[in-house]
Amino acid sequence: MVGDRLTNEAHEDSGCLQPPAGPLVKDVMTLEKAQRMAEFFGVLSDPNRWRILSVLALGETRVRDLAEAVEMTDSAVSHQLRILRSMRLVSYHKRGRNVFYCLKDDHIFNLYREASEHLDEPQDL
Repeated sequence: MVGDRLTNEAHEDSGCLQPPAGPLVKDVMTLEKAQRMAEFFGVLSDPNRWRILSVLALGETRVRDLAEAVEMTDSAVSHQLRILRSMRLVSYHKRGRNVFYCLKDDHIFNLYREASEHLDEPQDL
């Protein structure tokens, strides 16, 4: 049984995550949710999208400034932003003739930050 393998007592020094006491996170996820997560992370498999998110993690930014920061054309950045918007990773608002993009919410900022920090950790040998 999965829950039996994930007790707080087992593998204390293994370096493995020990979940909090209590039931697992609603047990194994459904196939439908797993498919949605795969699609979500598939969108994040493009390095240019991560670069765009890294700029937006600093604050809202105009498309033109985003394009300059990631060294892409405005139209290429707009295309990537449409994809990121489709997965609710970014949102936008217009101010006059300018369109400003930002990260959708704290979940996205935290996802970006956690992934970045994880990759900066020393690798296990």
